[in-house]
Amino acid sequence: MPTILFLFGLRFFFYSEEHLPVHVHVENGDGRAKIDVETAEVIENKGLKPKDLKRAVEAVRLYKDDIIKSWNEYFDNE
Repeated sequence: MPTILFLFGLRFFFYSEEHLPVHVHVENGDGRAKIDVETAEVIENKGLKPKDLKRAVEAVRLYKDDIIKSWNEYFDNE
């Protein structure tokens, strides 16, 4: 599970056997979520508080290109 970012107490990561579309998992002590990187839409939320989820979505928007680059490097999809 490579960690891509660690911001605001949130860990952004991929699982080692992922699938398209490009997405990122986010977790902290309260819960976890999955966010589509292209659209910055929340696919799933299991316990992240609204303020943390909002921060996670903003981080995905801000770091979209970096996340996609990391995805492609890790999964060798370039």
